[in-house]
Amino acid sequence: MDNQEALFQKIVLFTAAVHQVTHDISKDIRPTDITPVQYRILEYIAVGQPVTLSQISECQNMSMPNTSRELKKLCEKQICEKFTDPTDRRKQYIRLTSKGTVVMNEVFAQIHNRLQQRLEGASQAKINEISDALTLLQNTIFRIE
Repeated sequence: MDNQEALFQKIVLFTAAVHQVTHDISKDIRPTDITPVQYRILEYIAVGQPVTLSQISECQNMSMPNTSRELKKLCEKQICEKFTDPTDRRKQYIRLTSKGTVVMNEVFAQIHNRLQQRLEGASQAKINEISDALTLLQNTIFRIE
């Protein structure tokens, strides 16, 4: 197996592990009146706001009509809101409302606590090493700046 193939296999395993850890640290924390699909949308909005309907649709692998329907429900719950781009009236964006921000801050605080539990006993050097590795992945594989 060459280096490229070995790297590919590691990335596949890493991606699967990320999904499992994400599930483990976020299970049972979404508000009860929000469906799992709606929660994933809210999480996406929270980390990238403002976002467009098409960005949500693409990232969540949902049709535009389904995305629009779920967003309408979230807007009715006053958790997120649509607004028009002041420089281009044709563009609409979605962001969390103040209520939505409170909801997601509470969720993220619980996720943070669970992550802290996973890191319990790790030295500061190890935490710095993990941080550096994540930065490297973000800049090279995921292209997050």
